[in-house]
Amino acid sequence: MGAGVSNWQLAQAVSQTGQLGVISGTALDAIFSRRLQLGDPGGHMQRAMSHFPDTGMVDRILARYYRPADSSGPRPFKTPPMILLHATQQTKELTVVANFVEVFLAKEGHANPVGTNLLEKVQLPNLYALYGAMLAGVDYVIMGAGIPREIPGVLDLLADHQSVSLKIAVGAANGNRFHATFDPKTFFKKALPPLKRPKFLSIVSSVLLATMMARKANGRIDGFVVELPEAGGHNAPPRGKLLLSDQGEVYGDRDAIEL
Repeated sequence: MGAGVSNWQLAQAVSQTGQLGVISGTALDAIFSRRLQLGDPGGHMQRAMSHFPDTGMVDRILARYYRPADSSGPRPFKTPPMILLHATQQTKELTVVANFVEVFLAKEGHANPVGTNLLEKVQLPNLYALYGAMLAGVDYVIMGAGIPREIPGVLDLLADHQSVSLKIAVGAANGNRFHATFDPKTFFKKALPPLKRPKFLSIVSSVLLATMMARKANGRIDGFVVELPEAGGHNAPPRGKLLLSDQGEVYGDRDAIEL
């Protein structure tokens, strides 16, 4: 996933060559707050925050997490609260602003496209992460590690600052259904102009998954990223009987993708 590695500097450098630079949107609330507590070297976080459309949110985050670089002695990091199904306003603000900052910095200084990569498996922050990235003008949303069928429709609604809902998979749900919700119009106290709807790319590792996304997604899919077993990370397991080698799972002909 590249959390903290596929950062704004890397995405910016890739985009400046004319390719698609992509930031990792995973755990940006924690990464962003750590950068502030380390004194925000170079002032990049605060420079980007100065462009966020709500100064009150920015001020609250700085008051909570920013430590000047010359502050006396080492102190433990202040960890953001865990993101829950019904997130607090504090959690929403931090996640939205963190994703805004990362995309803003990746897009700074050039006019080429930038994308954000999120995980379907890590669902709870995704509504807020997507909105923050869209506020900064993100051009592509790329998602895998699951079947993100609801995300295209979420992007359609967020572009017009409409309320959104996302079904949350809960392993011990016992038949109950859970949803995370987010309403931009209550999140902000002022009206904002419509946002650009980013293109959506689904990461797939089989024709079956690509076909399912194309037929059952609740909105427009603009393309697919085809991920082979060599990608590692969140790949689907090999088909058939599990075989292991010294390097891990063994993929065979049944795992080849028909392009």
